[in-house]
Amino acid sequence: MIESGTLSTEARRVTRAAVLISVGNIASRALGLVREMAKSYYFGAGGAVSAFDVAAQVPVMLNDQLVGGMLSSSLVPVLSGYAQGEDRRELWRVLGQLLLLLSMILGVLVVGLEVAAPIVAQALGRGLPQESLALATAMVRMTAPAVLFLNLAGLLSAALYALQRFRLPAFTGAVYNAVMVIAIILLGRSGLGVRALAVGLLAATVAQLLLQLPGLRGVRFEVHSLFPLHPALLQVGKLYFPIGVGLLMDQASVALSFNLASRTGPSGIAWMKYAATLIQFPLGLVVTAISVAILPTLSRYAAGDEDSAFRATLAQGLRLVLTLVLPAAVALLVMAEPLVAVVLQRGQFLPSDTVATAQVLRLSVLGLVFAALDQPLIFAFYARKDTWTPALVGVVTVTLYVLMTVLPALLYGPQLWQLVLANSLKLAAHALLMLYLFIRRVGSLRGYGMRKTVVGALAAALLMGLPVWKIQSALEGLTAFGTLGYGVMILVTGGLGFLIYLGLLRVFGLDDLKLAFQALRHHPAEAP
Repeated sequence: MIESGTLSTEARRVTRAAVLISVGNIASRALGLVREMAKSYYFGAGGAVSAFDVAAQVPVMLNDQLVGGMLSSSLVPVLSGYAQGEDRRELWRVLGQLLLLLSMILGVLVVGLEVAAPIVAQALGRGLPQESLALATAMVRMTAPAVLFLNLAGLLSAALYALQRFRLPAFTGAVYNAVMVIAIILLGRSGLGVRALAVGLLAATVAQLLLQLPGLRGVRFEVHSLFPLHPALLQVGKLYFPIGVGLLMDQASVALSFNLASRTGPSGIAWMKYAATLIQFPLGLVVTAISVAILPTLSRYAAGDEDSAFRATLAQGLRLVLTLVLPAAVALLVMAEPLVAVVLQRGQFLPSDTVATAQVLRLSVLGLVFAALDQPLIFAFYARKDTWTPALVGVVTVTLYVLMTVLPALLYGPQLWQLVLANSLKLAAHALLMLYLFIRRVGSLRGYGMRKTVVGALAAALLMGLPVWKIQSALEGLTAFGTLGYGVMILVTGGLGFLIYLGLLRVFGLDDLKLAFQALRHHPAEAP
């Protein structure tokens, strides 16, 4: 058993990697907020922005379905096995064949998107006004090549993660958002209109690919022939197939949510996407960083049948996730409207858009907590080369989501709040099922400090919420000063809330955050 107050060598390495990835995610999420600020200032939240969101979702969905879905479920675990040891010639052969095969598949997809753009736009945004739907179709065609660049960038990230070279792939999101911001500022007032966002998206995906090239020192993509397929590719395919089926279901639910949201009004999709960006901030900042950092370690322990160390590493990750996400969830719930106002309310983004987006944000908080728990659990199954379990759980919860959205829509018409709440309940069901199955298959997490962290962090976060609400109410008069007033309110309220939370953690004897603070004192080491 690993005591929470003692940093083993492996725990320190995992935490250092998590801190490095967190730095990249901090930069990415901060720039993502700047991107949304620029987007809302120049274009607001009308039908044109909803049209762009439809077009932008297409390369994201295809990336999630392909390399994005493979990254943690199969690519990193398989490539990590070939990356161990001094002789990496087999790894170079695997990477070369992957590059060739992926390029061929992606080329066909890009051409198909160009041809089928009207059908794709209808599938995601059928309820949009006709002019917005035509605009979405045009931007689907403009952004189609991004599918190629996103997936190739993902392949490079998988190679670098397997080699434990975290620095450059950790900052791909930051570079993407930085390029988007530059494009919006340079082209926002041009004759392109909202198409400037599509141009920026395409340029940003190219930048993600180029960023990682310097990290490939000593890496060779050896391409001899496509056939016969290397056994590693067959292993990747075997691991990916079930998760690919689950992802297909998930993409269908995303398409359904966009389609139904488009029927709630021209701004429905835009409000939903703006709120999703804000809710993704703590997820990307904390959960993704920790999950990616523990995956190689979990894979090694799973390969060595070291179940106790496996559970200890997972528990360490879950404790960090809960300690950091629970106060963020309470803060988002209490400060939703000021947060939306300070980030988005300027230019073309109206006060009415702020109110609507804040309502969506509050309904997403429940989903945030369970999504935070879910991701490390999913990665734990991936590390054990079990991709069927997450896939089947995904099929069950997507079916539940369809029932919770389609039936009310048929009876009463689609409502945006119903879609968001249904998504939160879907995430909750997925996390609880994954935890139940992990305990059944691998064993209990008792004895690893989980109960103490859950009770203590939840109590501290809830106790923090009341003074945060009181402080915010006392500073309500600052809203008369616009963005500056909202900003001061959030800084004061959030800062005092954070100090209160830290004090309560100390009172409750929780020291999980010491892992991150101790890791910050060491330079992150990377494999050669």
